[in-house]
This record gives sequence, structure tokens and C-alpha cells, in this order.
Amino acid sequence: MPYDDREHPHPAGHDPYRTRRTAGTHGGGIPDGLLVGSLAFLLGLCVFVWTATGLAGLLAHGAWPDDVTFANTPVAIRELVTEPHDIKGAWPNTPPGQLSGYGLFWGIFISQLMVLVVLTVFVMATVARARAVRKARRLARRHAHERESDSGREDPTTHTGPHSAGTTTAAGTGTAPAPPDPRQSPDGPPQAGTPPEPPCTAQPVPPPAAPATPATTPPGTATEQQPPAPTPRSDPPTAVSPLLGAMAAAQPRRANSTPLPGNEDDTQPAAYDPVTRILKAPGAVLVASPTPDLWAATKAARAKLGPVHVFDPTHACDTPDRLRWSPHHGCADRATAAARATALLAPLRSPRPIDATVHTTAETMLRCWLHAAALEKRPFKEVHRWALATTPTTDAVRILRTHPKSTGGAAGELEAALAGHPQLRADAEALIRRALAPLGQLHVRNACSAERSDRLALESFIDEAGTLYVVGADPDVLPILNALTQSVVEHGRRMAARSSDGRLDPPLTTIQNLTPEGR
Repeated sequence: MPYDDREHPHPAGHDPYRTRRTAGTHGGGIPDGLLVGSLAFLLGLCVFVWTATGLAGLLAHGAWPDDVTFANTPVAIRELVTEPHDIKGAWPNTPPGQLSGYGLFWGIFISQLMVLVVLTVFVMATVARARAVRKARRLARRHAHERESDSGREDPTTHTGPHSAGTTTAAGTGTAPAPPDPRQSPDGPPQAGTPPEPPCTAQPVPPPAAPATPATTPPGTATEQQPPAPTPRSDPPTAVSPLLGAMAAAQPRRANSTPLPGNEDDTQPAAYDPVTRILKAPGAVLVASPTPDLWAATKAARAKLGPVHVFDPTHACDTPDRLRWSPHHGCADRATAAARATALLAPLRSPRPIDATVHTTAETMLRCWLHAAALEKRPFKEVHRWALATTPTTDAVRILRTHPKSTGGAAGELEAALAGHPQLRADAEALIRRALAPLGQLHVRNACSAERSDRLALESFIDEAGTLYVVGADPDVLPILNALTQSVVEHGRRMAARSSDGRLDPPLTTIQNLTPEGR
């Protein structure tokens, strides 16, 4: 019996009981993906055989062979499958003298395959990395939007209703609303014989920060609205200066000590845990930690977003891949040399005003030595040798005086410092020797001998959304750690100044974890 659809709101010819092919069901045909893939494979094979034959003839005889065309390639492939060594039989219309041997042909063919594999892996890795970076940025924007929404949400304890002005709501304080008086009608005045109610009295509202226990407000009593009492804020930790981070990282944390600004404390929310901040950072991250705990907990996750580098002069981390950094890198510029000398001597600065002259002299000498070593491209251990010299050396003075790129007046400043009062010079040299004392250790000396690859990795890790871990708890290496941290921060500031909008996008996140677990 044919289907009658006149009484149904379906189009003519529509059969609702007819079985339809759904997505994913097997219809017995060849899948489109397999068909397209097979055609692409055959096309690529033809291109590779054609180009390999032509390039082999070009390299062997200096000219592209005759009749080696793309149209004749399928026949040549069939012959090569049966006889891989018979290149002349694969191309019968080509003069044998224009073809190369089978060794050169197959070598070029395999090289083309290797190049294709490398390019494929590179493209896949680039696409996966770009997707991961975009996903991390979306999560960071969503997290920031949620924080703004939470901060903009009003406190329910300060809300007042339109019919109960000046009265706290039950949702905010846990107090139930007063039941209506049965002796009073909803719209009329109090009935006769009803005793008057006592006047409303104002009661102070406890501060919002203190949790209130559920209580019942007596009928006819209203609480006066008061401004909320100031409560201690729990702001997210901000990045402190590398100097404070390096100095506090070397000092053992006491149980009753007060954390420095930017330090993670147990009383702060778990959302600002250093591990969480490192994992949620959308861009490059600089981590300064006395122990390798943060490195071990986050290195695998950060490696999916960008390169991971570890500057570990004391070998606290269990890894053979460590970044090396020369403290005099970039000191051919006088401003960079001055900032680097200040950073190296900052952990040793004395708070006494009487020592200010000694510290200034030490900064001048170290700045000139760094400048001279950078101009001559000498290793950093040369600066250590100048500091350990028992007699004033003139090698650095000669470099500053004769080098064409030397800063004007640098030679005179160094010569004046070396020829000054013997006691002042001795105290300044002693201060520099204390700052460079770790170079007497082999590990530290190797960590301060950077190669070109190390310099390129350090300069590009911000652009590549990488992570740099600066690890070290020995107080002797604090000057070097502090100098590296400040150098990275200044490099980020210069990159932000060169950008069109004057900032890094995504920003550079600085993590200072000064309270390692177990202390």
C-alpha cells in the first residue's frame, strides 16, 4: 500500500519512515580521505621521480635530459619498480649519454623524501605550538575577565531593599525577615487596642570580613547601614626587583619572618600559587628560585609552549642541559656596563653611609673592566684575573685607551681609580673580589663562559614564549644571579619600548618564590 501523506504536514513525497544514511555509516564505497590520499601519494611520487631524474642528469652532464617530462614519468615508475638499477630502460626515449647512474638518481630521490619529512614535521610542530599559545592566551583572558567580574561584584551585606532602607538583607547576614504582625492589615493602620510598638533602635553592623553566625532580629528593630570597615586586602603578588629576590633567596626563611613584597605566603589564595602562575602564564616566564622544585614541577608543561632554559651555576638541577651566560655580555655599551656593575655589587652594598665612597669606586673599576673585556671579546675570567692582581694592571687601561669603540673618558676613570688612595683602592678591589669569588669554582666558571648559541637562546626566549629558570641558593653566587635577572628584565623593557604599542604582548611574567618547601 503506498504511503499517503495528504493528512500529514510533510512535503509531497516525504516518507518519515524511510531509512537514511547517517554520518559515519559505511556505504560500501571508498572513503574520500583514502582516495584523495592515494592520488596525492601518486602525484608526489611522479614529481619526485621526474625531478630526481632531471636533477641527476643536470648534475652529471650539465643539462636537463631530453624527453624527461612529467607525462612520461608514470611509465618510468613502472619500469623502476621492476628494475631499480635500469635508469636507461625507464626512459627509453632519452639518449643514454644524458642520463646519470642509478646511484646519483636514488640519492637525490631519497634526499627529496628526507626534505619532505623534515618540512612536514616542522609545519606540524609550528601549527601545534601556535594552537597551544592561542589556547593559553584565551585561558589567560578568560581568567582575567573572571577576576575582574569577581572584583566588580558588590558585597551583598551593603544592599538595601526599596521597602527596608537601612536594613541588611537576610541573604547577607543570615537573619530571617521579621514576620508580619497579624493584628495589622497589609494596607491599613494598626487596629484599635493594639499597643504601640517601641521605636526603632540602631544597631551597629559587624565588619564584613568577620563571619557572622545566623541570628534572628527582633521585630521592629532595624540595623543602621554603616560603611564597611576597612579590611586587609589580599592583592596578588607582584614581581619584585631581582635584587630583593636574589638577596632573600639566599637567606633561610625563619618560621616567624615576614615575607618580602611579592613573596608567596600561605595566607594568600591558592590561585596565586607560583606553580599555577607559571602554568597559566601566556608568554615568557622568568623564574628565580633557590631550589629546583619549581623547575621540576613545571618544566614539562612549559616545554609545550616554548623553549625551557636553566641557569644553574651550582648544579642544583638534575639536568645536563644548562644555559651559560657571560656577565660582561653587551657591556661594550657604557650604560649596559654600568648597570651590570651595579647589579653585580648590589647584594654586597653596605647600608653605612661611610662605605658609599668605597662602593662607588668599586662600581667604577668593575664597569671599566667589564667594558674593556667586552670590547676585546675576552672571556669573563679575564675580569676575575684583573680583580685578583696584586698590583694595578694596565691591561684594561690600554684597551680602553686604544680601542676605537671605547667610551670617551673610560680609560681616565679607571686610571684615576687605580692611582687613587691605596686604602680606598684596596677596599674597592676586595669588594669586587667578593662579588667574583664564585668564579674560583669550576661549575660557576663554566656557567659564565657562554657560547653564541647560549646568547641567541637567551635573547630569543621572550619572543618564543620560553621559560628561564634561575636557580641557586649559595650566597656566593647571588651577584651573578642578580645580574642575570636584571639583564633579562632590562632586555624585556627594551623589547617593549621598540614595539608599536609600547608593551610586550604577551607580557613577561616574573616569578619570585622565596619560600621553598621544606624550609
